[in-house]
Amino acid sequence: MSLPEWLGRGGYPRVEQTRKPDLSDCLTHVSLRRGPRMIGSPIERRKVYAQIAERLLAQIGAGHLRPGDPLPTERQLTQSFRVGRSSVREALRTLESQGVIKPVESGSFVVADASNPLNHSLDLLLTLQRATLRELYEVRKILEAESAALAATRRTESELSAMAGAIDEMKESLQAQERYIEADLRFHLTIAAATRNRMTLHMMQAIRAPLQRALGSIYYIPGSPQRSIDQHTQILQAIRLGDAAAARQRMREHLVRVEGDIDDVLSPQPGPGPDRVRMGGRRG
Repeated sequence: MSLPEWLGRGGYPRVEQTRKPDLSDCLTHVSLRRGPRMIGSPIERRKVYAQIAERLLAQIGAGHLRPGDPLPTERQLTQSFRVGRSSVREALRTLESQGVIKPVESGSFVVADASNPLNHSLDLLLTLQRATLRELYEVRKILEAESAALAATRRTESELSAMAGAIDEMKESLQAQERYIEADLRFHLTIAAATRNRMTLHMMQAIRAPLQRALGSIYYIPGSPQRSIDQHTQILQAIRLGDAAAARQRMREHLVRVEGDIDDVLSPQPGPGPDRVRMGGRRG
């Protein structure tokens, strides 16, 4: 059975096997402008499986393997890289744990959706670390204020229509939580898409799950949903006019205001009560 076309006629270059390091491998001298010469940390030789994983990731990143495409079998990879099967298996386990590939029937693997790794890793981190709403909104101010400015200079008419449609749906869904939150998310994700910066869009998609949970809490703050509609309208107007500075400012004001609403609700009150709202917290 021949290797897939993207392996090439000659296959991958041979992966270097780890050899026992000698003294020259473990010590390196670093010259400093001031002070004596210092001995650096030992140089760690890279594991074979890590090199295999990197080569496979490079092929996926180059588009030779796309989401849904099957990877070569363990036997094919072993022959092509000229390494042991245990190293190939460890490389595949590494890529699977990162969400780059996923297992299918008969023990083979296919390339996972491109957005999976960051989404999974960040959502897992936020879940395990129990990130607060304040931390989320700090990230949003860093990311979304500049995104609004970029969108003002790069947006298309269809994206403007999508933003306006999201605002209209928010107005119609003030009494329907799930529909309102979906429209709110769609407004912000459309702005991210309008930046024409793929990293920005991927980062916004990565925080979508914790953001959706946060909006589930904020929705119950009296008056906050209506104020968001008004501020979304102002943001859209600035983006429509191509005013990057105003779009940046309106978005920042929006996020600061929402954070202020949260602070008002969480401010110390007489009697016992939590002083922080965790991701997914719900207020009646």
